[in-house]
Amino acid sequence: MNPIPDARATGFGKLPLSAIVSLVLAVLLSAWSGFFTMDFLLSGIYTWPRSSRVVTLTGAVIILVYEFIYKEHQTRHAAVTGIAPLRMVVYACMIPYMLGTLVLLALIGLV
Repeated sequence: MNPIPDARATGFGKLPLSAIVSLVLAVLLSAWSGFFTMDFLLSGIYTWPRSSRVVTLTGAVIILVYEFIYKEHQTRHAAVTGIAPLRMVVYACMIPYMLGTLVLLALIGLV
């Protein structure tokens, strides 16, 4: 006989593989975006091509976070995991973005 699943068990362990893959990609993309945005801000080279790349990168990350993390979690996974969609955005995107900026600052501090 199969054991009855505990309805109180919530969290990341209940997510399907597709959601876990999208969360891993979101974390990597957010960290990469934070790293290169901070690189642009600290470089002091504000040319039109570099500025447009950073604006495009930031816009793309915002759209991807909204579409593939917030809305996806809100419609499919929030009831299963018990994690609010906005909290998922903080965990999967905002914290890695800040860590990406801190990695660049740490690398600059080593030089």
